[in-house]
Amino acid sequence: MYAIVDIETTGGYAANNGITELAIVLYDGKNEINRFQTLVNPLISIPKYIQSLTGITDDMVSLAPPFAQIASEVFGYLKDAIFVAHNVNFDYSFLKFQLAACGFDLQSKKLCTVRLSRKIFPGLQGYSLGKICRELGISISNRHRAGGDADATVQLFEKILQEDTQGHLKTMLKGKSKEQYLPPNLPSEQLIDLPYVAGVYYFHDQKGKVIYVGKAKNLRKRVCSHFSNNKPNLQKQEFLREIYTISWQTCGTELMAYLLECIEIKRLWPRFNRSLKRFEQAFGLYVFEDRNGYLRMAIEKRKKHMEPLYTFSLLAEGHNLLRRLVKQFGLCSKLCFMQKGEAECEGIKERICSGACEKRELPQLYNQRIERAIESLTMSLPSFTLIDQGRHASEQSYILIEQGKFYGMGYLPVDSVIDDTTQLKNYLTQYPENDYMRGLIYQHAARWPGKKINFVSGAIK
Repeated sequence: MYAIVDIETTGGYAANNGITELAIVLYDGKNEINRFQTLVNPLISIPKYIQSLTGITDDMVSLAPPFAQIASEVFGYLKDAIFVAHNVNFDYSFLKFQLAACGFDLQSKKLCTVRLSRKIFPGLQGYSLGKICRELGISISNRHRAGGDADATVQLFEKILQEDTQGHLKTMLKGKSKEQYLPPNLPSEQLIDLPYVAGVYYFHDQKGKVIYVGKAKNLRKRVCSHFSNNKPNLQKQEFLREIYTISWQTCGTELMAYLLECIEIKRLWPRFNRSLKRFEQAFGLYVFEDRNGYLRMAIEKRKKHMEPLYTFSLLAEGHNLLRRLVKQFGLCSKLCFMQKGEAECEGIKERICSGACEKRELPQLYNQRIERAIESLTMSLPSFTLIDQGRHASEQSYILIEQGKFYGMGYLPVDSVIDDTTQLKNYLTQYPENDYMRGLIYQHAARWPGKKINFVSGAIK
């Protein structure tokens, strides 16, 4: 028995929206056996654009039963039937969510008339219910109402059953077919083509625009995991509606996949990526010249258009570094903003400061020590490369950190001999970096010291 379902809702995802109308047609493969149809009070206001699309208004549903009153009856229709709908994951996610809130656990096999139509009627101009029905000569009365769309889906399903000479329907019903969970517009062949290696994958919309970027240790498994359930949240439901194609890049290691993901999110700014878009260390060490000609060091919150000498996640980290530089190079704690107020300079008392804060030391002399402190800090920043496996047996991957910053990464033949950073850079792609990426590389280098080769003054140490 098939339960052919259509619903109208207040919005696009179940977790924060309600059902306004529901139609269920029980169908045995040849004839309609029973029908259930009703308006539903969603207990929230229906947005104006939804009202104009469906014709269902707040007044129309004000006296209709809320879902809790019909839940038992709805579950009775669905529990022993195969759940059929056009873009089945949308309708199923709403009903499963609403039934669960009323204490019912819906666990039905599903069939999607969008996916079946793509296989059985290939080459149509589109696979929305309206477009398919026009091309197949199916009339729809009362469009965008649950009863009218359910009736049209019944006729479409009849044609699918008649034309399914290759057994697509049976294949989809076998066990827990992974294809049932795929976005309706994503060809299943694209998943079959995905390799079982590390890399970065891209979800594209109907126009080819990248809407999500992800990284994976195993591309096939990770991409499939996106479609392994029917969570009722907004991101999941919009994924199912908007993903049309997948592309990918393979990487030699999981670390390279992490880095490439960061790079691509910053480059493409996909709408569904939430994390990594705005990660930056909170504080930086800055140097500027004041109006009296003295170079001054300061720990400040990160500034958009100023490049810091060094960055820190915690303010205390920056202050500890600056205190060390003050003592090591005889800098003034007042000019470095480590001492505030009008009290006498603590550095003068401790014979560290030579009086620059009181203009007793010329700017040229004081600035020389600032420059030595900057040089010391720069020289202390590490330069190294991480060497690891490549994308295949004949190559190795290289990631270069130069003076504390991520330079780039790439692949070299396994028999390559690298003596210095200048030579290595010829084989690498240079990328923009950020603190998060740098932190990933440092963590990996600490965990796998055997993969790290240090450079001093550009040459292997």
